[in-house]
Amino acid sequence: MRFILIVCWLLPLLWSCSANTDEKYIIGFSQCTGDDEWRKAMLDGMQRELSFYPNSHLIFKDAKASSQTQISQIRELLQSDIDLLIVSPNEAEPVTPVVEEAYKKGIPVVVVDRRTASSYFTAYVGGDNYEVGKTAGQYIAGLLKGKGKIIEITGLPKSSPASDRHRGLKDALVPYPGIRHVATLNGQWEKGIAKAELSKIITAHPDLDLVFAQNEVMALGAHEICEKMLPARKVKIIGVDGLPGKFGDIQMVYDKVITATALYPTGGEEAVRVAMNILKKQPYEKENLLQTAMIDSSNVRMIKMQTDKIMDQQSDIERQQDRIDEQLEIYKTQRNLLYVMTGLFIISIILGSVALYSLVENKKINRELNSKNEEILIQRNRIQDIAEKAQEATESKFRFFTNISHEFRTPLTLIMGPVEELLQRKNEHPLVRKNLSLVQKNAQRLLWLVNQLMDFRKIESGKIRLQAAENDIVGFISGLMVPFEYVAKKRRIDFRLITKISALKVWFDVDMIDKVLFNLLSNAFKFTSDFGRIYIYIEPTGNEVLIRVEDNGSGMSEADVAGAFEMFYQGNDAIKGTGLGLPLSREFVELHQGTIEAGGTKGEGAVFTFRLPLGKAHLRLEDMADASRKPASEVQYFTTNDHNDNQAPSENAESGAPAVVLIEDNEDLLSFLQSLLQPKYHVITAADGKNGLERCLDSVPDLVICDVMLPEMDGLKIASALKSDLRTSHIPVILLTAKNSTEQQIEGMQTGADMYITKPFSPQFLLESVRSLLTNRAILRMSHVGQNMAENSNAMSRLDKKFLNDLRAAILARLADPSLSVEHLGKEMGLSRVQLFRKTKALLDFSVNDLIINMRLEKACSLLAESELSIAEIADQTGFSSQSYFSTVFKTKYAVSPKDWKVSIR
Repeated sequence: MRFILIVCWLLPLLWSCSANTDEKYIIGFSQCTGDDEWRKAMLDGMQRELSFYPNSHLIFKDAKASSQTQISQIRELLQSDIDLLIVSPNEAEPVTPVVEEAYKKGIPVVVVDRRTASSYFTAYVGGDNYEVGKTAGQYIAGLLKGKGKIIEITGLPKSSPASDRHRGLKDALVPYPGIRHVATLNGQWEKGIAKAELSKIITAHPDLDLVFAQNEVMALGAHEICEKMLPARKVKIIGVDGLPGKFGDIQMVYDKVITATALYPTGGEEAVRVAMNILKKQPYEKENLLQTAMIDSSNVRMIKMQTDKIMDQQSDIERQQDRIDEQLEIYKTQRNLLYVMTGLFIISIILGSVALYSLVENKKINRELNSKNEEILIQRNRIQDIAEKAQEATESKFRFFTNISHEFRTPLTLIMGPVEELLQRKNEHPLVRKNLSLVQKNAQRLLWLVNQLMDFRKIESGKIRLQAAENDIVGFISGLMVPFEYVAKKRRIDFRLITKISALKVWFDVDMIDKVLFNLLSNAFKFTSDFGRIYIYIEPTGNEVLIRVEDNGSGMSEADVAGAFEMFYQGNDAIKGTGLGLPLSREFVELHQGTIEAGGTKGEGAVFTFRLPLGKAHLRLEDMADASRKPASEVQYFTTNDHNDNQAPSENAESGAPAVVLIEDNEDLLSFLQSLLQPKYHVITAADGKNGLERCLDSVPDLVICDVMLPEMDGLKIASALKSDLRTSHIPVILLTAKNSTEQQIEGMQTGADMYITKPFSPQFLLESVRSLLTNRAILRMSHVGQNMAENSNAMSRLDKKFLNDLRAAILARLADPSLSVEHLGKEMGLSRVQLFRKTKALLDFSVNDLIINMRLEKACSLLAESELSIAEIADQTGFSSQSYFSTVFKTKYAVSPKDWKVSIR
């Protein structure tokens, strides 16, 4: 095994050694010039230099003098994962943004020949165009011996070479006033344009001596026009570039087509050298300026020989490189074949070793398997014993479950019987009747839940039996809708039965289908908001009847639809349920050989559809019962109990009583708490968290009582929002919840709640808690009257302390301003006038205006005691509009005039 591991380690190492370790680079090159010879010369120079870096690859893009095309091509190159970008622009301004974009992405950029309009590039390679123009100007001055007329043909006006060469020419001719620069033409680097522009004005200058063209193609065009229109004048032509080759301007000087040309190197070789230095992290210069020289009849022969020799050598190099590439391919193929053969040989050795090792190991494994099988048999027998004991324990739990459910029914009966008897009496007080109705309603609900538990146990034990009879399904459902109609009317819900048939005989168990529809309708009303809709559809389809309950409530997510009929499942938005209703409904429908399914979309409503077979061929004899069988008497509906015409009118609190916001989603508990608090407090109610928070922010009450489990927003979030909001941070919050663990109570108090009361609770304890919190808040307010607001505020929250300090600072900053008002302070504090008034009143028990007056009087007392200012000056510095008003307010507060007070303290 050790040998195999060593071989497996060496094999990938050998393979990796076969790979070429030379670094590989991809260089993108974008060129934008209309001069084909110049473009070819630059590209040839780059290829010559790249031949020394065989692993580097050049991607060439030719924009053919179109800046927009060049921009698109540069973006394509940037998407090709290039390592470096070389750009030869035609105009500076258009391509500058895309060059900056590449540079800021971290891609090195080498600008060749012409600069961009910013410094966001890595290096520049090109001739000194100003020096080219100046050298040409000095040569022209010597050629014309300081006298003569010349015409200049420039490139694109926005390109840096054109403007630099023009400046260099002008500066070189300044010392020679005898040389007249009669015209500057825009040839746009194109031969045809240069010819057209020159032909327009050349007849106006018959004594023209020389034409200076900024590149070789425009020089050739100028030569053709001069030969055609001024053949006898023998106008001298000076060009720029000094390109080699058959069609270059070196050849034109040699053939005496033009007089001379200024050498302007393409920079192709230099650009590649700089690029490779950048990629290899070697030193390089950002500015790489190439030298220039004039080529005329005196040196053209030698230069032409040198360039021709270089071109011949380049051809030889390319042929040799191709030959080397072919040999390298042969070598790589042979080397790879050798590695493959070596690998196969090593693999064969490994496989042989593995086979031998496996033979030995299999014998060991077989022995171990035999012992494991024996252990498994022993463990299986033990598991069977445990499973039997678990089954017995489960049966014991089910028996306990059934017995305790039966035990619940006895106390419920003892509760419901006396309550019903008391409700039948005529002389009971209306408030007592209302509370008794509330007890009766919730006792009936508890009985219904116990019945569900009993049905669940019967299904689990297989003891529930179908008792189907033939009944009118339309009439049955119409009667079942009656208990829900008052709730629908009260909540303005569109509740209706939609069917095209007036009657339809169906065999079904009245009790079971009654419970199915009741569960579906209860859920629909639970999740449908006020002013919504709930429709029941009845539709015969072939051998079945389809019954669909559809609403436009909160809807169901895909997870809720998938788990709707699972036992004890509750979705994320479930509202206080047992998770038994829908699973029981499915069992009841399937006992009828029918199907039930859920559907809907989150936020758009839910739909439940169940189908019952028509006829009775699907029923067994023992599944049939008398058609007159009615629902069991123990099934109670508590939806109609919401209506009580004999409810006692609530006793309203006196005007000016503390305001209490009560947030509770259980309508009965909300009504009970409202009737409990209304005699002493002004009660504002809300049935969900979001609406409750809005009520608190709108009314800024004296106290908030909030349930923890609420739709839309839970009580913990409401308490946290109130305590973190400057407008409501002072309001005491009482949380009501059925969660009674220590961790849950700690979580409630961490939100900033003032009290955490668990259900069930004593109504008297709640009333005393409300009274105690409001009394303590009043005592806290009194502790600030006439005192510094930074003192005696330990019972305040940090946000309330900050509010009072900020308010005092805002008043002090404008204390001398008579126009200071509550509106101005509200804007500075970020509150409305009403919110500022309520907040200050709640914390200090007096208004903002009273606070301003008190602070002005405190400042006035300080000035009277410590300064020699007059009464009028003190009144002015403390913001009183007049001395008489100041004296009146001061005397009202301290029962002495300012003058007498000043005398008494000195």
